[in-house]
Amino acid sequence: MALVVTGTISIDTIHTPSGEVRPDILGGSCTYFAAAASFFTPVRMVAVVGQDFPPHLRATLDRFPNIDTRGLEVRAGSKSFRWGGRYLDNMDQRETVFTDLNVIAEAPPPVPEAYRDSPLVFLANTHPAIQMHMLEHFDRRILAVADTMDLWINHHRDDLLALLRRVDGLVLNYDEAELMTGKRNTVAAARALLAHGPRFVVVKKGEHGCILAHQDGLAALPAYPAENVIDPTGAGDTFAGGMMGHLARRLAEGKEIRSFEAIRQALAHGTIVASFTIEDFSLDRLARLTAEDIRWRTDEFARMLRMG
Repeated sequence: MALVVTGTISIDTIHTPSGEVRPDILGGSCTYFAAAASFFTPVRMVAVVGQDFPPHLRATLDRFPNIDTRGLEVRAGSKSFRWGGRYLDNMDQRETVFTDLNVIAEAPPPVPEAYRDSPLVFLANTHPAIQMHMLEHFDRRILAVADTMDLWINHHRDDLLALLRRVDGLVLNYDEAELMTGKRNTVAAARALLAHGPRFVVVKKGEHGCILAHQDGLAALPAYPAENVIDPTGAGDTFAGGMMGHLARRLAEGKEIRSFEAIRQALAHGTIVASFTIEDFSLDRLARLTAEDIRWRTDEFARMLRMG
């Protein structure tokens, strides 16, 4: 069952605590999401890059056969979005070294006509007005979920609130949930966000897992214990991709996807795929990942959570 994601593709430069620098690697919210979701379902990508986008990075995307890139526009005369980040010693915090918006500061990419019947829509992090514009192209959607960040909360709050009235779910981190609601307690913040319209809210807490506030219940899920953290970039987008990919697979099997239990189970699958992402730079670990790897770690995670 087709899932569509709209968001960014970037060329990243990553600085690690050891002093290593990895320049010109593939990144972006749309990139990580699509790669993760592709292990569960076909995923359609709507994004734009500049004409300078390197062929070897495009070839990286092509290593994931379940990603449909007909919605990836290569815009003549424009430069690709670039981002650089430096991770601090604990790898849980980072600082932005540079951000060159380039092509993503221009008009959004067109949505292919063939994508408009997509039943599941994920609006990866970008300006909420652009997310709303994209959402309007999918009038047969069954489930729509959005991601956001502090920039939009601080400077485009009204646009974001309008979007929340139109989507079924919201994904954000705990700092953003506090910023949006003024509530320091994560559970209280998540529940307060439900009042703005979505059926459910997922608050990401990094190595401390996530909180799910749903109209029908509340759940907390730990992160998978990580032994080898190389590059946390994209972990949150990968988490969302695994979550939505699992829901798309459920829908294809004729199962419902909007209930508390369906979302809770989907979060576990997102957690597992994200746990692989951080084990290498960019999509390198996901490119080596197999369905059996995911199955084994999912079973191990279930055993960890079992009581009695």
